[in-house]
Amino acid sequence: MNFEVDYLALAPELVVVGTILLVLALDLVLPRPRKYWTATVAVAGTALALLPLAAMAIEGTTRSMFDGSFVVDQFALVLKGLFLIAGYVVFLMSHHYIESDRYYQGEYYLLLLASILGSLVMSSARDLIVLFVGIELTTGPLYMLAGWRKGDVKSNEASMKYFILGVLSTAILLYGMSLLFGLTGEVTFAGIAEATAGRAGEPLLTMAVLFMIVGFGFKVSAVPFHFWAPDTYEGAPTPVTAYLSVNSKAAGFVAMLLVLYLAVPDLSQVWAPALWVLAALSMTLGNLSAIRQNNIVRLLAYSSIAQAGFMMVPFAAAAVAGADLEEAFSATVIYMVIYAVMNLGAFAAVIAGARTTQSGEIPAWAGLGRADPRIGVLVLIFFFSLAGIPPLAGWFAKFVMFRSVIIAGGTATVVLAIIAALNAVVSYYYYARVVKTVWMDPATTDLQVQEPAGSLRLALGVAVVLTVLIGLYPAATTFVTEASKVLATGG
Repeated sequence: MNFEVDYLALAPELVVVGTILLVLALDLVLPRPRKYWTATVAVAGTALALLPLAAMAIEGTTRSMFDGSFVVDQFALVLKGLFLIAGYVVFLMSHHYIESDRYYQGEYYLLLLASILGSLVMSSARDLIVLFVGIELTTGPLYMLAGWRKGDVKSNEASMKYFILGVLSTAILLYGMSLLFGLTGEVTFAGIAEATAGRAGEPLLTMAVLFMIVGFGFKVSAVPFHFWAPDTYEGAPTPVTAYLSVNSKAAGFVAMLLVLYLAVPDLSQVWAPALWVLAALSMTLGNLSAIRQNNIVRLLAYSSIAQAGFMMVPFAAAAVAGADLEEAFSATVIYMVIYAVMNLGAFAAVIAGARTTQSGEIPAWAGLGRADPRIGVLVLIFFFSLAGIPPLAGWFAKFVMFRSVIIAGGTATVVLAIIAALNAVVSYYYYARVVKTVWMDPATTDLQVQEPAGSLRLALGVAVVLTVLIGLYPAATTFVTEASKVLATGG
């Protein structure tokens, strides 16, 4: 094995590691009233990690280390940028939210930074070992962050449920990976793809792939592996919930797509029907359950389950139809990027709105738009974007999804497209219900407007600019399509 290290390729990870160490040192030496500096360092370190990404993007060279196990190509750069920007926004959302919990601020930011580090590593993973280390480093710190409100029974319950089911999913995923390694003698995706070529139908290979899909299904909260998500989302601090719904879910999706697309493409007759079923169930059950929710965070939890189904549609449809997976892969990644932007904005708006309404229950948000038109407009933008209403970014996510399905062709894809179309209509109902409550329902209490903190305003500004910009100029996502082509051709 070639152990030569490319330090520029590792620069984003090294910057995050340095930030973790600095946050830890500050947390040890600073008195409690000054622990807010850990938040400042976390925000600055995350932003600084974007600089080497920009340098490598301008250079345009694919960098590979450890015999191809760790690759930094255009696709990896896109994902690393997504994870860092999402982490940056979550840090901004967190700054004021946990300000009163000064004693534990250092641990909070250290754990979030560790999770971001895991997602960066996973983005460059091209073998099972690096992939597993990356995805577990991404999700592991979240078991503790989900229960951050230590005196809250719901938060403790959220952490325990997430931990137990997370460990179970890790065991299933690892068993599938170890079985795949035992049957092929390979850990790199390229080596596994070569070893599994022409072996479709072997029972043990089928079992290995299905175990991995189950493990990934837990990570992305796809039905029927979703039951941890609503309680965990509601019990966790809202910034942690935002991170769970974006970075953690995106990491699970990327891991699943990398394995299926690069490692076992010749076994698509095994995993394609499984993804088809997961997509249909996730969209339908997620949306139908969201209709019944009165708590806005639980509504967004079921919404994220439904959105996971929408994200799987292009890839599942193309695989079932035997079509070229490149177009489907690109559509799924574009949807994932757009979802990350608008969902972070939705959670930031929830934090801002809850400061005024003093409640997470949707009926308590009645009249918020008249009391604070700025928050009301932001709620309208982000929730209508999630519903796919033009000219906001969500419409383009839905467009590339349906376009990919139409290109794939075939009876099964048409059925999946019909299910997706019906669910898109259903989702509009509960997103519009929130907007209607905010703007049209009479206020039930005297709402005292609370000015959002400066860091939260910046997070809202970043999210709303990206949501509107992508909706008006969808060509801005062209780089995602090009990055997917780089991955398909191996650079």
